[in-house]
Amino acid sequence: MVKRKTRGTIHEIDNLEEFVKMGDSLGNCLVQGLDLSGLDVDWNSVKVDNSYFMGCLFRSVEDELLLRSKGAFVFPRFEGLPYNPYRSSLYSWRELMEGYSKDLDNSLDLRIYTHFKEMGRSNPDVCEALAQRIHDHAIDNALRELLQFDDSGMTEKKLVGIMGGHGAMRGGKDYVQVARTAQLLAREGYMVVSGGGPGVMEAANLGAYMSPASDDDLERAIGILAQSPSYKDGGYIERAEEVIGSYPFGGRSLAIPTWFYGHEPSNLFASSIAKYFSNSLREDCLLAVCLHGIVYARGSAGTTQEIFQDATQNHYGTFDYYSPMVFLGRERYEAETSLYPMLRGLAKGREYEKLLFLSDDPAEVVDFIKSHPPVYKSDAV
Repeated sequence: MVKRKTRGTIHEIDNLEEFVKMGDSLGNCLVQGLDLSGLDVDWNSVKVDNSYFMGCLFRSVEDELLLRSKGAFVFPRFEGLPYNPYRSSLYSWRELMEGYSKDLDNSLDLRIYTHFKEMGRSNPDVCEALAQRIHDHAIDNALRELLQFDDSGMTEKKLVGIMGGHGAMRGGKDYVQVARTAQLLAREGYMVVSGGGPGVMEAANLGAYMSPASDDDLERAIGILAQSPSYKDGGYIERAEEVIGSYPFGGRSLAIPTWFYGHEPSNLFASSIAKYFSNSLREDCLLAVCLHGIVYARGSAGTTQEIFQDATQNHYGTFDYYSPMVFLGRERYEAETSLYPMLRGLAKGREYEKLLFLSDDPAEVVDFIKSHPPVYKSDAV
């Protein structure tokens, strides 16, 4: 059995209670994003060898200078940003939607996107670029804490991604098919992962959210949502809130979105949201962590890109595992685009050839994923 990783020798501290418990020994510690200005700390007596203070607020400039003189690494706070580069956790939908009302969208999510766009999303100045990279690093770190990788690179949670277009209408065939697939996957113990937006992505997180509920409850939830079928329709967010109010104890799932492509309403059904500025980091991460497979529903160019990026990772065993690639929709992936037969040709003779599957049936999709676990590269025949 592969041992669980210990995340190195640095002890991470991201809350005041734990900081106080450490007393005067902060050697090999990373203190992240804490307001220490209200604590009466005698920094002269605190051991800070190989210590890091990232975005912390101190009682005085003298305290910060003292820490630097003792050899601690102090990363300064950024001022005037709508986001915290040194955050210690993933986002929740409630945090991203803070400030939203049906009359005015002043949500944190939109405020961050507006700032991102105004600062030049493709070419920000050096300080903004640094803050964004530190933020995405913090998201990486929080995501790893959630997923818990072992020494072989496998996650403790069994992640299955569901990819597809953001334009799928609530209540439409593709939406219902994906929601049902995600519900079945979650019931089998898989953590469903999506790109975090509307359409197929919302359907994936919705299905996982409704996994403790009945099939009829899922149908009722979709009926509520379908009253505002497009994310551009009035009441779109309110219908999602109505579902959550009716079914408050939903299952867990993960969303990995980005601010890069523009502002879309936050997906309210994911329990953890790893939102990035950098789309390249986000895209690579989204595919890399879904080691138990990815289900491809109907999508357009973005989904096609993800298919071939995933195929490349499988072709070369980039992340030391070969994982299932499942296509949900015969008409789309066989008749309309020929993507599935093309991929079978590419995979011929490769380990992942036996991990390709095409179906219109959510139950068949889940059965295939269950019967085809990821193959460790060293164990491949």
